[in-house]
Amino acid sequence: MAKTNAKTSAKTPAKASTKAPAKKAPDIETAARTALAKLRELSLDAQLQADLDWCLGSYSYDKNPSGLYEMVGRAIKVFTAEREKKTKGVTAKLLTDLEKSIKN
Repeated sequence: MAKTNAKTSAKTPAKASTKAPAKKAPDIETAARTALAKLRELSLDAQLQADLDWCLGSYSYDKNPSGLYEMVGRAIKVFTAEREKKTKGVTAKLLTDLEKSIKN
């Protein structure tokens, strides 16, 4: 008797992608919370802290992020000025993360 080759109909699973997932920019709410925490930590611009806090509360109520974009933009200006003064705690990563969040 001759042997026959039996083909299996089972499909092999697709290989998992070896690429690392692209890093997403933080969403605007996360960026605003990060900026507020850093402003409080460094005791910078009390008015901006109050505005950010108010905008976060407003955002949680109505989900309109326009105020958050404006406040994070103001925070970037404050952090950039502090970075030029060599203030500890204001890192390049902080600034790039905040800038990415307002661009998206």
